[in-house]
Formats: sequence, C-alpha cells, structure tokens
Amino acid sequence: MSRWEPNARERLERAAVELFVEQGFAETTVPQITARAGLTTRTFFRHFADKREVLFAADEEIPDFAEQFLAEAPPALGPMAVIAEGLEKVAAARFEGRLDYLRTRRAVIQADEGLRERELRKLSALAEAMQRGFRRRGLDDLAAMLAAQLAATVLSVTITRWLDQDGADQPLSALVRDTLRALRSLAADPSA
Repeated sequence: MSRWEPNARERLERAAVELFVEQGFAETTVPQITARAGLTTRTFFRHFADKREVLFAADEEIPDFAEQFLAEAPPALGPMAVIAEGLEKVAAARFEGRLDYLRTRRAVIQADEGLRERELRKLSALAEAMQRGFRRRGLDDLAAMLAAQLAATVLSVTITRWLDQDGADQPLSALVRDTLRALRSLAADPSA
C-alpha cells in the first residue's frame, strides 16, 4: 500500500458503515473495516480513536458550532429567534445532502444499546453547550436551561421527522421552521 491513501477517512467510514449494516456493530472489527477499505489498521487509528468514532466523530464539533453561533448572534435576537436561526444553520452545515447516509447511520445506532446511549450523550453535550451560550447572552440559569433543552429537543424531533420522510423529502431547514411553528402553536394554546 502506498504511504498516502487518498480519501482514507471517507473510505474507512464507508467500509465501516457497510460492515455495521451487514453484520452488526458489535460483530465488526477494526481489521475487517481496514481490509474492506484497503487500508491499514494504523491508518484507521490515525483518523478514529475506535470504531464508534466512525459514527460520531463528525458530530463532536456541533456543540462548539452552536456555542460559537450563540456568541456571534446579534444581541437584539431573542432566544426563540436565535434557536430558529441557529438550528437552520446547523441543518445546512451538518446534515443537508447526507440523508441516505444519516438514515443508514441511524439504523446502525438504533440496533445497538451502547450506540443509542452515545447518541443521547451527544444531544446532552449540545444542550450543555447551548446553555452556556445562552447564559453568556444574559439569560438567567432557568431561562438558559429551558432555551437550550428546547433547542436540543427541536433539533432531535426535526431530524427524526426528516429521516422518517418517504418520497418527496423536504429540506431539513424547512422542517426546522415547521417544527418551531408547531411548538409555538402548542405553547400558545390557551387550554394548556
């Protein structure tokens, strides 16, 4: 094998996901992934700490992205406007154009309890980062916690809706707006 492998990370990701689907996450080994990708185990560990990271490494930047967005959002924007604009930016930057891959990734994660727990920790890390960001924007602890949890929940619900679509798929950003409209309607319900 050559010293430099073009697209090594992408080849490893593709090989790993294929194997996870074919034989299950727990049954797949790093040597199997590298053999499928035509790369070495050493190359794998240059890109990923372990096989779980194949599914989660790209998501590690999302809490930092959210915190940075909150810091840069115009001070005049209220929490709901910041959530709406921030989630649309996250959707465009991290999810759009990856629907098929993300559907496959979700199926792999749902089939393994440890991966489901890791997915929940990822969502929790996002909420914690957003809570810090909302505090820096001047919200008190309760308001910052509510806004952060709300944003994380809206993102989770929206992504689930997006991945569950059949046929004429709506863009994720449109579903963000739709989910927020439903939330506002629910919150405005006088019978609640």
